Amino acid sequence: MSSSKRSYDGSTKESKLNMFIPMFEKFRDDLDKHHDRRERVIKASRDITAASKKMFNTTNRVRELSTDYPPKLLSEISEKEVIIRQQFESIRPDLQGINSWRYQPQISPGLQEFVEAISLQHYLRTQTIISLEESSKQLPSGIELSGEDFLLGLFDVVGELMRFAITTMATTAKIPGAINKEGSKQDILMDLRTLRAHFEELCVPPCRSNWLAQNFDKKMEVMRQCVQKVEHAAYGKIVRGQERPLGWVPPSSDE
Repeated sequence: MSSSKRSYDGSTKESKLNMFIPMFEKFRDDLDKHHDRRERVIKASRDITAASKKMFNTTNRVRELSTDYPPKLLSEISEKEVIIRQQFESIRPDLQGINSWRYQPQISPGLQEFVEAISLQHYLRTQTIISLEESSKQLPSGIELSGEDFLLGLFDVVGELMRFAITTMATTAKIPGAINKEGSKQDILMDLRTLRAHFEELCVPPCRSNWLAQNFDKKMEVMRQCVQKVEHAAYGKIVRGQERPLGWVPPSSDE
C-alpha cells in the first residue's frame, strides 16, 4: 500500500507524481514477463527431454538396420513425436526474435535430446547420419536449431548407437550392418569410426560464452570411449570368436 505524506498537523499533503515511478513500473512488468517466459521454456524443455528419452528407448527395441519398423513401434514413436511437437508449439511465441538466443541455455537441453532421438531413429532406418537441415524441418516453424545444439545432440547419439551395437552383437552374434549403395557390406563400426573422424576434425577454440566450447571436450572424450567399446566388442566377436571351435564352452573349475 502506498503511503502519503502528512503535515505537522496531521492533514494529508498533496504529493507530486514522481516521474521515475512509471519507468520503474515498466521495468518491473518486463522482468515479470521475462521470468514467466523463462519458466515456460524450462518446463517445456524438461518435458521435451523426457519424451525424447522415451522415444529413443522405444527405438532401441529395433535389432536390425535399414528395415521398416513394426506398426506397433511406429505408433509408439508417433505418440512421442506428437507430445514433443506440442511442447515446442507451446513455447514458440516465447522464442521469437532476440528471445531465441536469450533463452538458449534453457531450451538447449531439450533440443539436444530431440536431435539425439531423431538422429537415432534416422540412422536405424537408413544407416545414414541426419543433417542439420533435415533436423530443422522436423521442428515447428519459428523454432531455431543452432549448429551447436545439433552437434551436441550428435555427440550424444553415439552412446545410443554403442548400446544398439553391443546389444545386437550379444543377441545375434553379428555386427549390425547392411548393404550400401555400392553393393558392399557396411557395418555400424565403420559408421562410428567415420563419425569419430569427422568429430575429430572439428576445431573449437575455448570460449566461455560459446555453448559448444563449454561442452566440447567432455563430449569428445565420451564419444571416443563409446566407439572404443564397440571396437572391443567387435574384436571379441571376430578375432577371439574365431580362435574357439564351434560349441566351445568354458572349462569346469573342478578340472
